[in-house]
Amino acid sequence: MKKITVLISILFSCIQVYSQSCEELMDFVKSKDYGTTYTSFDSEAISKVTFYTVSIEYQTHYFAIVCFKKEYSFSCNEYIYQVSSSTQSNYSLDHYDSAGKAFWKHIQPYSGNLDCSPSFN
Repeated sequence: MKKITVLISILFSCIQVYSQSCEELMDFVKSKDYGTTYTSFDSEAISKVTFYTVSIEYQTHYFAIVCFKKEYSFSCNEYIYQVSSSTQSNYSLDHYDSAGKAFWKHIQPYSGNLDCSPSFN
C-alpha cells in the first residue's frame, strides 16, 4: 500500500508539472506511447480501451483510456484511469466475452486514482 501511495504522489507531482487537467494528462500519456487498443464492436457502452505504459522520472506507470460511446452518435467520450501493470493482460482475456464486464472488473476499481473518470449513479 505504501508503494502505491508513493507512486500516486509522484504521479500527481508529474501531473502538476506537465498538465493541469485530465484532458491534458491524456494528451501527455498519448504523446509518450502509441498504446495497445482493444476495440469493442458489440458493446453498447464501450467503443474501445487503449492501454499505455509511460515512464515518468524513471518509474513506469500504466494507464487505460476508455472511450465510452455517445448515445445516437458515432463518437465517444474518453476518460483516463491509472491502472496496475496486470490490468491490460486481465482485460484482454475478458473483453471478448463482455467489454462492459471486463471494464467493471479490471478498470473501474482504479477510478479513484486520478479522479478523471465519469461518475456512474
